[in-house]
Amino acid sequence: MSGGLLALFDDIATLAKVAAASVDDVAAHAAKAGAKAAGVVIDDTAVTPRYVTGFGPARELPIIGKIALGSLKNKLVFLLPVALALSLALPDAITPLLMIGGAYLCYEGAEKVYEFLVPHGGHAQAAKPETGAQDAKAFEDRKVASAIKTDFILSAEIMAITLAAVPGDNAVEQAIILAVVGIGITAGVYGIVALIVKADDLGLALARLAPQSHAAAPLRLTGRAVVRAMPYLLDGLGIVGTAAMIWVGGGIFLHGLEANGLGWPSHVLQDAGAAVARAVPFAKPVFAWLVEAAGAGVVGFGIGLLAIPLTSRVLSPLWRRIEPLTRQLAFWKRT
Repeated sequence: MSGGLLALFDDIATLAKVAAASVDDVAAHAAKAGAKAAGVVIDDTAVTPRYVTGFGPARELPIIGKIALGSLKNKLVFLLPVALALSLALPDAITPLLMIGGAYLCYEGAEKVYEFLVPHGGHAQAAKPETGAQDAKAFEDRKVASAIKTDFILSAEIMAITLAAVPGDNAVEQAIILAVVGIGITAGVYGIVALIVKADDLGLALARLAPQSHAAAPLRLTGRAVVRAMPYLLDGLGIVGTAAMIWVGGGIFLHGLEANGLGWPSHVLQDAGAAVARAVPFAKPVFAWLVEAAGAGVVGFGIGLLAIPLTSRVLSPLWRRIEPLTRQLAFWKRT
């Protein structure tokens, strides 16, 4: 009897060790996948604050909460099942889809740079505020819907990068890792966005502390500095987000080419990074990474510039023809 009980305890201990090892594997793969998606995360963090511009302070956090919930729905309800289905049925399609997503990121980044250097009519018209009375709730709903739509593209890229970074022999483990990365990145991105958006309110509150209190003087100075710095911070985030899109998109495209047998562009960048690292006496990995990232950025910007005329002259007109049909189909489904 005691021997059987000891054997049972031994089996339980073995199962616990296996479970712990599985948890460690999931955590390690999730961390690795999250690190690979860092560039897209930077872009997501940089893009989101502009969707709460123009709203009162009381509506900023609720709007961010709505966008965060929409982002979770994008990742867990729509993209996770599709990613698992692709992994099981069409694993070879993951790399081409990643390359398409990378090309899209390159296009978005290059288009922003092009619009800054050569402003054109379409964006100028889109940037004009709507005239006439406008229902505040409807305006907020449109902003949230637009943010969630943009998030869908970035979330798809995050989930695809995650899927490519985890082993494909265990569907349950893949699903857990995708969910962990999706929830963790969403919480991180929108938590940081909330801090960024409310930083000016905090700075204003500090700046308005009672002047009679000498102890509050440093806090007032800090508050005024925060308020003055926020516009520059937001502009800097926009620049960083654009650079991240181009660099990440170019890197994804280069890795896709390498996976399909065309590895010399990646190897050239790696050799250039190694040569620069050998030439500097300190921080060699940092300099190697900077060279490779800069090279991926140049490639990404070139891809983006090529995609601009393709999108404006082919894809956009095609979409304008297809969009009414999708609306009709959606209407028929509702009725």
